[in-house]
Amino acid sequence: MAESETKQAQMDRRDFTKGAAALGMAAAAVSSGPLVRKAKGADQVIKYAMIGPGSRGRRLLERHLVHMEHGECVALCDIYQKNLDRALKVFDGKPAAYTDYNELLQDDSIEAVFITVPLFLHYPVMKAALEAGKHVFCEKSLVFTPEEVHGLRALHEAHPDQIIQVGLQRRYSKLYQRAKDLIDSGAIGEVTHIQAQWHRNTNWRRKAAAEFEDQFNWRLYRKYSGGLCAELMSHQVDVADWILDQHPKSVMGVGGLDYWKDGRDIYDNIQLVFEYPGGQKLQYSSIMTNRHIAGRRVPGDGCRETILGTDGAIELTLIPYGDGMLYPDVMKVKMEDQAKQKDEGENWVAGATVGMDTAEQGDGFPIDPEAVDPSQVSFIEKEIFFAKTWAYHKGILRPEEDVDPEYAELSSFLKDVATGARPRADIDVGLQDSVAVMLANLAMDEQRKVHFAEIEQMGQEGVELTSVGAPSRGD
Repeated sequence: MAESETKQAQMDRRDFTKGAAALGMAAAAVSSGPLVRKAKGADQVIKYAMIGPGSRGRRLLERHLVHMEHGECVALCDIYQKNLDRALKVFDGKPAAYTDYNELLQDDSIEAVFITVPLFLHYPVMKAALEAGKHVFCEKSLVFTPEEVHGLRALHEAHPDQIIQVGLQRRYSKLYQRAKDLIDSGAIGEVTHIQAQWHRNTNWRRKAAAEFEDQFNWRLYRKYSGGLCAELMSHQVDVADWILDQHPKSVMGVGGLDYWKDGRDIYDNIQLVFEYPGGQKLQYSSIMTNRHIAGRRVPGDGCRETILGTDGAIELTLIPYGDGMLYPDVMKVKMEDQAKQKDEGENWVAGATVGMDTAEQGDGFPIDPEAVDPSQVSFIEKEIFFAKTWAYHKGILRPEEDVDPEYAELSSFLKDVATGARPRADIDVGLQDSVAVMLANLAMDEQRKVHFAEIEQMGQEGVELTSVGAPSRGD
């Protein structure tokens, strides 16, 4: 290679794709005769590696993985030496260190890999890992292009025994799981709309010398990134899919690069409407100039999902510590009652008075992730609940999940590798989420309604994708 190892971090996307050949690490070296371990037991220690321990990867290592006794980090890979050194320090330098992920994947002792590289490298690294017989946890979005959607489907069919999990941690939150149970039980009636936002007041830029611009600020450029749709919206459209047990049929919206005119080419504000087969709508907003949020305020947040039903609403956020509220709003007259009222000759009161006699919302009720059926608890337990509710509204008490959803998703992945169980956020969830990101960006780019069925005709020419085989830098 013409450049020294200290210059590897300066490689642009073209250099990424050439790196393996220059280092003599062909992708084929890991694609023949992979060793795939069968399910063992929940108490087994899984040997894993992380590819790309940058800002996101290091957070997962330092906050969570280092504390898991059922996982052992045996290898780390990054082309940026500072990232690699910091990650190694988390484990006192014990893992093996690599600058090329193909070399790492030749280690048969590694059973699973965590992939936290920039989005445009997700697919090639996953492909190499799957062909090497490894189970895969990959951060969202799972894939970057339509070709990769079809390519990963084919890879999964070829390697059905290997787990693929995507980093959508809300599915591992007890708070969100409890909200899902309440909604499924009819607590807020029939869900008709979901409103979600993730607002920030920041330029989203990292300080970097000019030669490192693409490497440090890859999220700001379309050749590497899916922008706000991939980095933020992906979490929340997945919540809508999960709550509704449906996938969108179409999306339309507008986006703009209207404030941060600093060389980036992703949108700095997006407004989207997803339509579901049952007529439900997800209204989505993400901006980068103000983080204010309407309704109940949680310190530090600009992120919220609000599920609106005919008998109430549920507000949810995972930022910064998790918060969930249920607001009763019982509809007095429903569709099934209209025909009866018409037959009986009842008259409606016109204007703003219609619906004013419905149940008052009040301050709502905090959603307790550990809640049980009220009819099955004691008088004292009910009194404790009401005392907690009062303290919650006064700001004296903050609800916190006993397990951080990030920890839960990583821990669950290692246990699923050991037992062979299917992840909550599996490949189907990850691919559907990636499609939503791609089509939302397309709808804004082409200023039209995009139908989700269109993905099946996109990218079919390039299904036979090959591993890039490059060194890997963390995101």
